[in-house]
Amino acid sequence: MNKLSMDELGRMSVDEYKQSEKLPLVVVLDNVRSQNNIGSVFRTSDAFALAGICLCGICSTPPHRDIHKTALGAEDSVDWQYFEETTDCVRDLKAKGYAVYAIEQVHNSIMLDSPALAESIGRAEKGVAIVMGNEVEGVQEEVIDLCDGSIEIPQYGTKHSLNVSCSAAITIWQLQTLMRAKRK
Repeated sequence: MNKLSMDELGRMSVDEYKQSEKLPLVVVLDNVRSQNNIGSVFRTSDAFALAGICLCGICSTPPHRDIHKTALGAEDSVDWQYFEETTDCVRDLKAKGYAVYAIEQVHNSIMLDSPALAESIGRAEKGVAIVMGNEVEGVQEEVIDLCDGSIEIPQYGTKHSLNVSCSAAITIWQLQTLMRAKRK
């Protein structure tokens, strides 16, 4: 086997990406403090052509050297906006018809690998937004209370948390798979 060359990968330009159809999935970062985590979420969002990212609270915003270090230019291709308060962001997305889910361990959460998840996100009028929380505190309780539900990533080891950028990648992968299957 030989690796594909950059030409063989057929990557689009930033301008072509901006004009391309996006999956109606938005990532909300609730007080994520690490610029490297933020950059990683930009890169994953670009890879799966998500509708955008909302940076809230203490999140740094592009342009930022440390965001660029992991985003590798995705901060230029993925649409983003900043909200001082995550609650304002969630209210705005819900007003636009998005179903909003916290990615958090709460009572009555929907497991990411549950068949009920496809049914739940299938009811979304406009699209789906997922709220990823701070590296230490997780999603703020007042934000969880505004969400339509909570999605939990099943975990089977001794640790019951994942890095926020890992959690985002896992969740984005599963949701984009479900959403793209529904479109077909």
